[in-house]
Amino acid sequence: MIIIRKRAYARAGLLGNPSDGYNGKTISIIVRNFWAEVVLYEWDSMEIVLAEDDRARFSSVYDLAKDVKLHGYYGGIRLIKATIKRFVEYCARHDIKLHDRNFSVRYETNIPRQVGMAGSSALITATLRCLMEFYDVTIPLQAQPSFVLSIENEELGIAAGLQDRVIQIYEGVVYMDFDKTQECLVEGLKCYAYEPLDPALLPPLYVAYNNSLSEPTEVFHNDIRGRFDRGEERVVKAMQHFAELAAQGRAALLNRDAERLARLMNENFDTRRKIYDLAPWQIQMVGEARRCGASAKFAGSGGAIIGTYRDEAMLDQVAARLAAIGCRTVKPIVQ
Repeated sequence: MIIIRKRAYARAGLLGNPSDGYNGKTISIIVRNFWAEVVLYEWDSMEIVLAEDDRARFSSVYDLAKDVKLHGYYGGIRLIKATIKRFVEYCARHDIKLHDRNFSVRYETNIPRQVGMAGSSALITATLRCLMEFYDVTIPLQAQPSFVLSIENEELGIAAGLQDRVIQIYEGVVYMDFDKTQECLVEGLKCYAYEPLDPALLPPLYVAYNNSLSEPTEVFHNDIRGRFDRGEERVVKAMQHFAELAAQGRAALLNRDAERLARLMNENFDTRRKIYDLAPWQIQMVGEARRCGASAKFAGSGGAIIGTYRDEAMLDQVAARLAAIGCRTVKPIVQ
């Protein structure tokens, strides 16, 4: 029996987010502490096995309400189904004939939900890796992030940019330039310039998150897209500034200038705060870390932060302060 097991990992935006959806620039890291794992094995029928996130039985109405608050109204089934559908359509479009063997697929994930660590795209990416191996189909690496994004945007109506999908496909550390001058088509999919960087260039980093106060990404993004499309000067300039911060961050990494990188990360959050209406508990997370001397910014759409720290004593202080407000702190494993 063929058994295929693939993982895709959480990620954290180091600099530039959220400009990836606005032709900006970003730097992201993979966070191998957390993953989505998909197991695909040959079976007599096509089957997707329900996981804990797909449960429909609850001990009480309060249990149901808590589950929806933490996990939303959907589990992973819709993500896997959408990935399989788009994969079949991709192969048909490129005259790739698939063999007629069926399979069963199951998944599990320990990526914290709804804190901006890209759990949905990780599950799609892991599923795609399984399908490519099972059917011996290769989608060009540069095109895979755009393929994953198309599943979320077009099939599921999830508002997202390319950043998460790029880092989850490439892994490690990646500098991404989404400027229109970098745009190209690969297998009919719109792609941009992705530059892997050496993870050894990274200074000491921490990631912290609060799972109990999370909120869906679509809540966080509110009307920034509308304000940008209407040409609101404050939003347009902020997106340009995020991109500039990422470009400067690339230079800081290459020069091993940890202090400059820390300042840029702080400025990234401060700029975001000027255009977004942020929840007080999210601002508190950043504030508690900064009071210890660490840098801090959102790792994604809110609920998780990332920053640099000087030494283990500072990290211990950051972890203690954040634990006091219900947050867990980890050192991200990048490679």
